[in-house]
Amino acid sequence: MSEIEGTSERTQLSSEELARRIAEAALDKKASDVVVLDMRGAVSYTDFFVICTGNTERQTHAIEDAVHQQLKHPPDGARVLPQRVEGQTEGRWILMDYLDCIVHIFTPDGRDYYRLDTLWGELPALEVG
Repeated sequence: MSEIEGTSERTQLSSEELARRIAEAALDKKASDVVVLDMRGAVSYTDFFVICTGNTERQTHAIEDAVHQQLKHPPDGARVLPQRVEGQTEGRWILMDYLDCIVHIFTPDGRDYYRLDTLWGELPALEVG
């Protein structure tokens, strides 16, 4: 469970709901090939990977910004901030660490090179979008 800050009290957001919110934000910015992998049976450091592709480095930055803004300023007033963000300078692979959910935003070449989908392909995936 990810702890989120509300305007008047702290509540809990399930890791699956966090992953779904991230996927929705990425899809809103026209991310392609959005995959949400359930990592709970494979690793201990996170529950879900959200993997998506932006056509250009500019689009990967837009996707990262949309995820950040939608989780920081959601309509329900609760907010979640990443523990860290890496790769913003170049934009070929932006990693956002929300602890229970790790977001990987790739350009097409970056996604082909790292092949996280293939590496973790046997794991169950959530249906999104």
